[in-house]
Amino acid sequence: MVDFEAGAPVSGDLDVRWNHGARPARRDTDQPIQVHAYDEHTFVLRQNMAVHYEAPFLYLLFGNKRALLLDTGATADSGLFPLRGTVDALVAKWLAEHPRTGYELIVVHSHAHSDHVAGDSQFDGRPDTTVVLADLDSVQSFFGFSAWPDETVEFDLGGRVLEITGIPGHHDASIAAYDRWSGFLLTGDTVYPGRLYVNDFPAFTASLDRLVRIAGSRPVTHVMGCHIEMSRRPGRDYPIWGTYQPDEPPLQMTVAQLGKVREAAIAITERPGVHVFDNFVIFHGPCRRSMPKYLAKAAWARLRSRLV
Repeated sequence: MVDFEAGAPVSGDLDVRWNHGARPARRDTDQPIQVHAYDEHTFVLRQNMAVHYEAPFLYLLFGNKRALLLDTGATADSGLFPLRGTVDALVAKWLAEHPRTGYELIVVHSHAHSDHVAGDSQFDGRPDTTVVLADLDSVQSFFGFSAWPDETVEFDLGGRVLEITGIPGHHDASIAAYDRWSGFLLTGDTVYPGRLYVNDFPAFTASLDRLVRIAGSRPVTHVMGCHIEMSRRPGRDYPIWGTYQPDEPPLQMTVAQLGKVREAAIAITERPGVHVFDNFVIFHGPCRRSMPKYLAKAAWARLRSRLV
């Protein structure tokens, strides 16, 4: 049995250059999923931008009794995006090193948007596997919430305990997970270095308050979202639909940066629209006046990249 309490949170490896896509003329799908081991029990996966421009990050966490896969990516076709095969290989390798029988896989989602649930069908019929639907009722029922979203509930992977809380605002069933072993605070599409789309602003600011409280009362090592959309140039994001991001910042954000997101959100509460900050952009509401400019920028960037 692995002791997931001694020495937690552990110091893992995030010294990684993520697959950041390629220009259209050189689209490379040889590595549809990049797998990075933070430690021997914690894996971060990224979908190749050449397979889908969203290029979401997924998380595979191993405990003594079960593993948890957070999100299933943006592509259903296992030929283009072999998520099931990749996860099966990682599980088989882990079990070879930590033999046991009756090992479960739990598939859950940071929220229900299509780029986080598309691969669910790949796990149909997989033995010892539970795929939790991403709607609010299913999430509340599976984790045992009785006071959503203000409650924090524990989910035990077998000595490795996750703390789950609701963070609506981007989506009504968004969740965050604090992993005591890695110290990761997993924030889905609510906080990450990119465009933060907010549908319910009061819920969003309340969720940020909740995340800041968690980060202030636990030893958080990294704030880990599901995308990178910013460049290393402060305040500059890559175009929507882009498939080539050669100057990405790290995926991981700090607790201080989480606090900056909260401060920014509070400052613009009464000002709907697009608000650009150094490490993120907040889309407050439909942003009808600003979206045409963003979409035109994206279309021009796509055309220009094809001419290079």
